[in-house]
Amino acid sequence: MSYTVSKPDPSEYAPYYETYVSKVKHSNVVTALLAQLDDTLNLLHTVSAAQALYRYGPGKWSIKEVLGHVTDAERIFSYRALRIARGDKTPLASFDQDPYIAHAGFDRRTWGSLKEEFEVVRRATLALFQSFDPEAWGRSGVASDNPVTVRALAYIIAGHELHHVGILRTRYLSRGETE
Repeated sequence: MSYTVSKPDPSEYAPYYETYVSKVKHSNVVTALLAQLDDTLNLLHTVSAAQALYRYGPGKWSIKEVLGHVTDAERIFSYRALRIARGDKTPLASFDQDPYIAHAGFDRRTWGSLKEEFEVVRRATLALFQSFDPEAWGRSGVASDNPVTVRALAYIIAGHELHHVGILRTRYLSRGETE
């Protein structure tokens, strides 16, 4: 891919995704996603297996659950991007993150397996996005009852990760929970 995939116009996604899209400061989302992989893995490698079970408050997700959620959401957003990029006009359903967390069993998994899964999913996302031509990036579809473009979905993935990494840094890891 030798072209830049610039930030989407707000008309390309539902208003509630602006929180994520606005967090992506890089001028090319594919480059941003690649840089995030190293940055996030470096952060995650500072967290021990015992610390990965930490919750900053009652009813809050553990670090393992946060990472599992980021990975699940990336899969879902990438799947949407694939369908829309390939011209599928079928409206795509929304998803409720809470049942995903409740049924995933992330806290029973090893911390290493969750980090590895995140990396594998991100590399698959990158491979998918690098395969898209300029026309694919501009295609639009409907997800969660709202119009969305492939380009917007890439920025949503990047911004969603930035959002949760920010929460990890400020609410989970700011009090010396890492070694």
